[in-house]
Amino acid sequence: MTDTTSLTKTPTVPTTPGTAPIPPAPEATTPTRPRVALGVARIALGWIFLWAFLDKAFGFGFATPPESAWINGGSPTTGYLTGQGGSDKALSDLMTTMSGQTWVDWLFMLGMCSVGIALILGIGMRLAALGATCLMGTLWLSQFPLAQNPFMDQHLLYLLLAIALAATNAGDTIGLGRPWSRTALVRTLPILR
Repeated sequence: MTDTTSLTKTPTVPTTPGTAPIPPAPEATTPTRPRVALGVARIALGWIFLWAFLDKAFGFGFATPPESAWINGGSPTTGYLTGQGGSDKALSDLMTTMSGQTWVDWLFMLGMCSVGIALILGIGMRLAALGATCLMGTLWLSQFPLAQNPFMDQHLLYLLLAIALAATNAGDTIGLGRPWSRTALVRTLPILR
């Protein structure tokens, strides 16, 4: 007969004699389905960021027509920061001043691309969450006050999801987060986790 008590107990990591056992890392005990769901959500959110970059850069005709593409001289920030904000928005003057600036366009596009790639691969999740917070926070502020809801829109949801994915190490499942975390660079600079 097999011993079933080991199936119900939380495994522990051996310690030195005389010390309490150390419980395993949370990701080691989280059931598989939630980890996979977080991994899939991470990839989906990464695709949203990467697609926004690609469409604005090359004008595939979805949200950005070819003539407005970044490679054709269009500004990826002008339409959103000025066109949808309107003069009745709290930060409309600031957003209008920022829109179309070369440095803002470059920061925006580099942010969208790098956050998308990091989320899809599951590496650099902490920096990706920081980048998503800056990008989505700025876009959320550009629309405030919101027309459809007192405070919540997709930008705030993406921002919160990126933070949750980084906090739960979602890059470790269906991603390269675990091997990435073992590199000397990441062990030296944990912010790169």
